[in-house]
Amino acid sequence: MLIGLTDFADELREIGIPVSMVEVLDAADALRHVDLGDRTAVHAAMAATMVKNARHQDAFDLAFDVFFGLRPPPPSPTTELHGPADGADTAEGSSGGGSPADVSDLFEALVGALATGDQHALSALARRAVDRLSGFQPGRPVGGRYYLYRVMHRLDVDRLRSRLVEGLLAADDELGVDDELTTRLAVDTADRRIGAFRTEVEAEILRRLVQDRGPEAVSQTLRRPLVEDLDLMHATHEELAMIADRIAPLARRLASRMSARRRRGQHGRLDVRRTIRRSLAHGGALLDPQWKPRRINKPELVMLCDVSGSMATFARFTMQLTYAIGHQFSNVRAFAFIDGIDEVTRFFAPGEDFEHAMARIAEEAQLIRHDGHSDYGTALECFTTEFFDAVTPSSTVIITGDARNNYRPTGEERLAKIADRARALLWINPEAKRYWDTGDSVMSRYGALCDGVFEVRTLRQLERFVESVALSRVKGLVPIS
Repeated sequence: MLIGLTDFADELREIGIPVSMVEVLDAADALRHVDLGDRTAVHAAMAATMVKNARHQDAFDLAFDVFFGLRPPPPSPTTELHGPADGADTAEGSSGGGSPADVSDLFEALVGALATGDQHALSALARRAVDRLSGFQPGRPVGGRYYLYRVMHRLDVDRLRSRLVEGLLAADDELGVDDELTTRLAVDTADRRIGAFRTEVEAEILRRLVQDRGPEAVSQTLRRPLVEDLDLMHATHEELAMIADRIAPLARRLASRMSARRRRGQHGRLDVRRTIRRSLAHGGALLDPQWKPRRINKPELVMLCDVSGSMATFARFTMQLTYAIGHQFSNVRAFAFIDGIDEVTRFFAPGEDFEHAMARIAEEAQLIRHDGHSDYGTALECFTTEFFDAVTPSSTVIITGDARNNYRPTGEERLAKIADRARALLWINPEAKRYWDTGDSVMSRYGALCDGVFEVRTLRQLERFVESVALSRVKGLVPIS
């Protein structure tokens, strides 16, 4: 068990869940006080000692299922009512075919189990469905989604749902109930029960994969990054929605942390007069040094965001997070550009809905002046001509973009002009470093004029970067404390 526990902890660290050796020892100690045959108790004990953040729970649960949670359930009496036990038709099931008669029998048995909500029968039927319909073959390098698709496709989920809804409505008709609400409840009940059966099938497939390949190999194929480690440039629509949900709480936590660090800060200069006066109470011994309060100057922030093509998604999250913690800066001005540039600060008035603000930027901001392709040189020229007053010696200027200029003039002299006036010029690039200076990327030419160039591809990196900017006091991002 200890070896399995340490392997499990290593997997959690690979996923991105921080687990210390002390927490592994705590988990081992907790397991001494629970029944190791009770899956629920083991899961609760390990989660209580190894999970410190609610957003890590789903990743922990999946890893737990791979390493500890999936064992063949005991056969139930219901199994015999629906046909032979698991493995009785393994030879036939290995092809994943299953005769039409077998599929029909399994379908009818499944309709009955779903209608009554018999969990034991559903578990047995899930094992039988995987045997007969998945085409599972030991040693074959196929993922679980493939096997799941084959099972659910052969069972015809749409027809299954229709039959189940008809049965539920027929039961209500016998009670004299027939209205729109009853139909909606029947559909919801059918979807919920079919979803539970699908979960049983997934668990059975995963159990067999683990049995065939081992937990370490399976965990690598199922490993999914945490929300904070998702690539902002290549996230799916579903992942982007998860990231958007994380922005607001992330901003609140980040703002609270920055405020606390500003308050704590280091001591200011020694107050000689007060120190000597205080020492008189100790016979002149300087036992209690007194310090002058440290003046905290909030930086001004100027953002230039490339919103062309795929960069639009990254710029969206950057502006959303920065504006959410805007009170940490004395002044915030934002500019968006493609081959033209326009100030978009006005779209983010207090109380303005962020989604509405982004829609207004797309419709009203003057971001295209030529052909609508990225042109950093023209954008920088327009900025220094029309908006250069936004930059002061107290300004931290942040440019977000991939520095892909479509082989056009770079306008480096304009960027140098901004760097000379600003307190600090920083560039964040959401593209992987290995792609910088490839193709039409001129990152190194721009980077030579900046005080810092950073690869920021995830929420975790974005959080660290914004915090470092808000807490910096001199060029080069020297932190306050």
